[in-house]
Amino acid sequence: MFTLVAATLFSAAFLSAIGTIAWMFAAYHDKMVAALLFQPIPQTPQVYHIRVSRPRVTHGLRKANRPQPTGAVAA
Repeated sequence: MFTLVAATLFSAAFLSAIGTIAWMFAAYHDKMVAALLFQPIPQTPQVYHIRVSRPRVTHGLRKANRPQPTGAVAA
């Protein structure tokens, strides 16, 4: 009698597991296919090429070397 109860319980559990797996596969089939076909975006680091140009000022054009204008008279 114990063998018959154990076999019935094992069969019911096994069929329940198979049914659950089949139900989950049917419910999430589209999501699983989309996940398998997904191609990740390549994560290449962005490289910025910045050119800094600092035009050099000749000594004759510097502000410190220019003579001050004498046209205005301070009161």
